[in-house]
Amino acid sequence: MTTASSTSDAAVSHRLTTQQRKAIVAGAVGNTVEWVDWAVYATFAPIFASQFFASGGQTTALLSTLAVFAVGFVMRPIGGAVLGAYSDRYGRKKGLTLTISLMAAASIVIAVCPTYAQIGVAAPIVLLLARLVQGFSAGGEFGSSSAFLIESAAPGRRAFAGSWQQVSVGLGSLIAALLGTILNSTLSEPDLHGWGWRLAFAVAGLLGLVGLWLRRSVHETEAFGKLGSAPRRNPLVAMIRDYPGAALRVAGVTIAGTLIYYVWVTYMPTYAHLATGIPLKTALLANTLAMVVFIVLLPFGGLLSDRIGRKATMTAFAAGFVVFAWPAFHFLANGFWSVFVIELIGLVLIVGYSANCAVIMAEQFPAEVRTTGIGLPYALAVAIFGGTAPYVTTWLNANDLGDLVWVYVAVAAVIGVAVYLTMPETKGKEL
Repeated sequence: MTTASSTSDAAVSHRLTTQQRKAIVAGAVGNTVEWVDWAVYATFAPIFASQFFASGGQTTALLSTLAVFAVGFVMRPIGGAVLGAYSDRYGRKKGLTLTISLMAAASIVIAVCPTYAQIGVAAPIVLLLARLVQGFSAGGEFGSSSAFLIESAAPGRRAFAGSWQQVSVGLGSLIAALLGTILNSTLSEPDLHGWGWRLAFAVAGLLGLVGLWLRRSVHETEAFGKLGSAPRRNPLVAMIRDYPGAALRVAGVTIAGTLIYYVWVTYMPTYAHLATGIPLKTALLANTLAMVVFIVLLPFGGLLSDRIGRKATMTAFAAGFVVFAWPAFHFLANGFWSVFVIELIGLVLIVGYSANCAVIMAEQFPAEVRTTGIGLPYALAVAIFGGTAPYVTTWLNANDLGDLVWVYVAVAAVIGVAVYLTMPETKGKEL
């Protein structure tokens, strides 16, 4: 009797209901749209850089554009705190609806913004303001979407459900890369620099309407519903006062993953183009194909984490990059296969982080502060380590220090190994 009951309970804990599957699909699709808007900026930075800044050389304009990219990350902690508290007070659904509205609106503003030649210094100011809004939105997005997906899952499938948060981020980056590949391949250089990049931002903004519709159609999570309507503590104050260790752990978990992810996924094609002279469209194609494999593997990484635990899969990711960082940059060459193989190996390793990050962070906090607890420390770590990664790698390359980029990646990986080996295992923890 006891054995049969235990077997039944285990089966239920690993089985997703129809409603849970629908929630995961809706959450993942809406999140994909959100991250298309975010990723399209970095994808097209080398193309539109000269449109927003005074002429001073291609590298100077690109560095200025990437500085705006990094500044957008400054708003992510603010968004994580403000929008995280909003989601903890009023629900994951309302939080997700607000973030996608802000992100899409900012993309449309960039799409229609006049150039520096037309309105002078107002052009980079508008670009900066739009990117700040996107950073604010992205800061709230990760915490809200992670909490929504994890709270929508069966207990034994939380990492699998959380992996779809990163599947959607990957799909967003993939769609942005596909836009880059298609527009680079079909438009002439004058058209691409004149209006082609605007088309990419316009498409990203309009896709936001699809995401908004999906997010308005989902149900609120059961975990948030159980909190009821009684007055609650300020989520931000409660998180800082009652869960400082968990917040620091979220930041520590994020350092290696976000830095290496942004180097490989967001900026490696541009870095390969600048460092080796490979055509940008060829580097983007290699990135796109490697991303497809990465996205397919993510749910399997989540299933593996649900089976063997968070620590083992996260440690494998970081230790792998300690070994792989030097050969990756040493053997990067002007050729499709060189870029593709390096992208692919790196992305397979990153599965260990990306399949786990949402679930590990969600498992640190109770529902009343979960979105804030995920969003703020994660956004702080991303702002410091992820937002500056493209700028640092470009600066190193521009100053003939490109050979040191692998050290930058390897040090982050070593930090990751130390954090992952010392953190508590949260697989099976009751939310």
